[in-house]
Amino acid sequence: MARKDKKPEGKKYSFRISMAFNIISAIVVMLILFGLVSCIMGYINFADAMKDEYETSTYHMADTAAILVNGDDLDEYLAGNKTVDYTKSRDYLSTYCRRIYVSLIYVIKVDRSDYGSFESIFNVVNNEVDNTEYTPWELGYKRNTTNDEYRAKYKAIYEEGSPYETIYRFKTTDGQHPHITTMVPVKNIDGEIVAILCMQRPISELYDARKPYIRSMIISTILLALAASSIAVVILRRQVVKPVRKVSDEAVRFARENTLGESLGDISRIKEIFNLASSIDTMEKDMINYVKNLTEVTAEKERIHTEMSLATRIQADMLPNVFPAFPDRSEFDVYASMDPAKEVGGDFYDFFLVDADHLCMVMADVSGKGVPAALFMMASKVILKNNAMMGKAPATILSETNAAICANNREEMFVTVWMGILEISTGTLIMANAGHEYPILKKAGGQFEVFKDKHGFVIGGMAGIKYKECSVQLEPGDKLFVYTDGVPEATNSENELFGMERTISALNECTDASPEDVLKGVRSAVDSFVKDAEQFDDLTMLCMEYHGKA
Repeated sequence: MARKDKKPEGKKYSFRISMAFNIISAIVVMLILFGLVSCIMGYINFADAMKDEYETSTYHMADTAAILVNGDDLDEYLAGNKTVDYTKSRDYLSTYCRRIYVSLIYVIKVDRSDYGSFESIFNVVNNEVDNTEYTPWELGYKRNTTNDEYRAKYKAIYEEGSPYETIYRFKTTDGQHPHITTMVPVKNIDGEIVAILCMQRPISELYDARKPYIRSMIISTILLALAASSIAVVILRRQVVKPVRKVSDEAVRFARENTLGESLGDISRIKEIFNLASSIDTMEKDMINYVKNLTEVTAEKERIHTEMSLATRIQADMLPNVFPAFPDRSEFDVYASMDPAKEVGGDFYDFFLVDADHLCMVMADVSGKGVPAALFMMASKVILKNNAMMGKAPATILSETNAAICANNREEMFVTVWMGILEISTGTLIMANAGHEYPILKKAGGQFEVFKDKHGFVIGGMAGIKYKECSVQLEPGDKLFVYTDGVPEATNSENELFGMERTISALNECTDASPEDVLKGVRSAVDSFVKDAEQFDDLTMLCMEYHGKA
């Protein structure tokens, strides 16, 4: 079918310009950002390299100047004896100062008691270097150390043997210009440090060296952006804008008419646009078929939903769900709940009287989710209860249940099980554990604590497994809490687990509550932690409080 209602050429042109402008603008912006990042990174690396080179060269210049000073005669100079050697050294330093184009060279003897003051020995000035107005210090001139930074540098040279120390002054407050001061030790003939030679050098050269680099980077970035934009205009209009316009027109037409149109075909050499055009052609055919079959699909979905709802009710009815469960028994109180992650789940709990003096409790977690786990759960629950009702011990029940499941387990599913049988008259609780979570106990007047019972292998995992038992003596007021891993592994939107620490904390907020309120308290804590995050695992809990003999 031919396309209808084609839009005027003017609007097409406007659309193409808008798309080209958006894409090209994005390219230009990205290039500018890339250029800026490159400029900044290059500037930082260049500045650091220049700074290191400047510092190293100043050190070598200062170290050379130190050779011109006779360290053995400094005390004699300070005593007032301006010898011929003193005058020669000062003249050498003055000449050297001018030749290497630095502002100051001075030699000081620092008070090593606290490095808080020093005496000037030599001081030569070259004010022409940086248009400064320094006045040379006289021999013996005393001055306090400028600040703690200088004290630390003096100490590093005298006590730590540092070959040189450097101080940068990018901002000054005393009318000086930015400069670098490098300090090197002056030693006597025995190699002892007797003074420090300081050389002050302006850092205007550093600033001057950076300017050409910045200019070249800015010009290069601008030229690159202009060149890339020009190339992009030609390529994008031919290979992107026009083909995308055709795809857009066809999509609008189909949305309006909902009928098949002419095939877009091979409208561009760009793979993604060709795939998009092919997808539009395919989508039109699929949408027509989808609309045609929508009624059948909707009806099937409703049927599945109805069956899943029925399965949910059947599974819920398989578990004890009438509370109070044993209204005529005052020796204990028990409450349990199971919230599946899907319509049906693999977790299950059970509790029942084996006889008048024995209460059996089960908490289990089947591998997997959904209908397969629910079917496996029902089979496991029946086998466990049948064995328990025969009066067997927990370890024997688990072993025989494992044997029965392993005998015909082609899907290789398994279930973790905690089972406990309470002798009601004495309070003795005998437990066996097939790879399940540890139970949590609270003694009367105490806090909830994890009870590490003896673990065995999961049921259904391997034939011939023998399970071990352990027992605990319950007193009136004691509580038992068992659960599946859906409680500690509940996850919030930041992928953080609820964890055992929060589980114990939530339980200890309800130490005096009834079993029903204990479970409600834990569920409330989990919900507050998880908030709107999706539930990925079944959440099943059981709490039993022992009251003792009636």
